[in-house]
Amino acid sequence: MTPETIIEAALFLQTEPLSEKTMRELCQPPLNQDQLIDILSSLKTRWHNRALQLVHSAQGWRFQINPEAYEQLGSLNEQRTPRYSRAVMETLAIIAYQQPVTRGDIESIRGVTVSQTVMQTLQERGWIEIIGRRDTIGKPSLWATTDQFLSDLQLSSLAELPPLTELGELVLPDLLEVPPVDDEENAA
Repeated sequence: MTPETIIEAALFLQTEPLSEKTMRELCQPPLNQDQLIDILSSLKTRWHNRALQLVHSAQGWRFQINPEAYEQLGSLNEQRTPRYSRAVMETLAIIAYQQPVTRGDIESIRGVTVSQTVMQTLQERGWIEIIGRRDTIGKPSLWATTDQFLSDLQLSSLAELPPLTELGELVLPDLLEVPPVDDEENAA
């Protein structure tokens, strides 16, 4: 088998993305970086404008269904996409844009207590994790997003997140609101 065939088969076989290191080591002798780049480029070209596409995420490379095909075939997918509450989405957005943050930071921004259920939901999804402790009284946990979060959102890095202004009032509504104009001050 050719190295390209081995890499293609491995990408089909795995449900999780494959790292470049893993793919290089699948071949004997192991591929160098340039050889792997050539193979991945060839596979991307071969699968361009097809039902499946080769994509790169923070976790590695994988085949996934073309978004246009997925929309048309959505009725075949018996598993419903989970719906998340506003509290879960606001908490996730705060963590993504302000990381690393403590639970107290999140509560300060949202103005309400963050329930354990919200944090647990995000952890179970694999979107957030504890990356350390803040060096303050109580040593609160510092939360950040994971590579799984980036992969699920098809982002290579946090830099690809949309600007906060595009999210409307979902995140930090106080920062996006224009203060009311006092008519008495303008009259003077």
